[in-house]
Amino acid sequence: MKPRIAITLGDPSGIGAEITRKALAKSEVKRALTPIVFGDASVKIPNVTVEDITALPASDRKPGKPTKLGGRAQLTYILAAIDCVKLGDADAICTAPVSKEAIAKTGVSFTGHTELLAEAFGVEVMMLMRGPRLSVALATNHLSLASVPRALNTPKLARQLQFLDAQLKPLLGRRPTIAVCGLNPHAGDGGVLGKEEHHVIIPAIALARRKGVKVTGPFAADGLFANTAQKAPKFDVALAMFHDQGLVATKAVDFTRTVNVTLGLPVPRTSPDHGVAYDIAGKNVADPTPMVSALLEAAAQARARSRR
Repeated sequence: MKPRIAITLGDPSGIGAEITRKALAKSEVKRALTPIVFGDASVKIPNVTVEDITALPASDRKPGKPTKLGGRAQLTYILAAIDCVKLGDADAICTAPVSKEAIAKTGVSFTGHTELLAEAFGVEVMMLMRGPRLSVALATNHLSLASVPRALNTPKLARQLQFLDAQLKPLLGRRPTIAVCGLNPHAGDGGVLGKEEHHVIIPAIALARRKGVKVTGPFAADGLFANTAQKAPKFDVALAMFHDQGLVATKAVDFTRTVNVTLGLPVPRTSPDHGVAYDIAGKNVADPTPMVSALLEAAAQARARSRR
């Protein structure tokens, strides 16, 4: 039996509906999963039933022109998908891109899918950008750069390393090797460029090792990621200290096939590694490859869980 994937269409003014429609038309996607799509009544996908969560007027789903009503709509699609999996009607979630700004303008505190899903399911989660050549997890998610050093501490980082180890073992079929990035340029350069490596990161690595985690570092991020495009890395996953430190690398190495995975949820959740793309919305030129990758990853993880 094919896994059932709850799919949210994202921002009505973005490319979510387009990439979902194109992705669901692919033969490999049709073979892999049964879609349950949550979106607006205006969206028609051949041979797929779209759950009409909203019926927006044309002015609130205009390509490239987000509105407050459209911001509220994209949030309701996510909440509907969450309810769907909680009821046992879907085996995984795959989300098309949303606009955090558009949702925030509705008055809702929203920093991203990852944080919303963690709260909805009451679990600890971690963001993983999983690609065929490079996978990177994040120690902090959607924080301003000024907030990152204060968000890092030794016990928390050690727990995250243990969490990442435990979450990846079922996906890999073995214990992963984790490489840890430093926070500062050149991983602090012996303390010349920052003390966080010495005071926070190195003790966390030592603590995680004592718990059996296969972890190395801290490494200067630029050097760690530099040769990944040319040869396979000697680690299964890197733990980046902040959002752009990790995502710049994954997007540069393999943008179209890297999938945003939320670790720690009771069901798999994936998303393509890009945004709403207002500049090309409505032009029918959006590449569905990242959405195809996200859908196939959600289906593969759902099948793997069903065999446990």
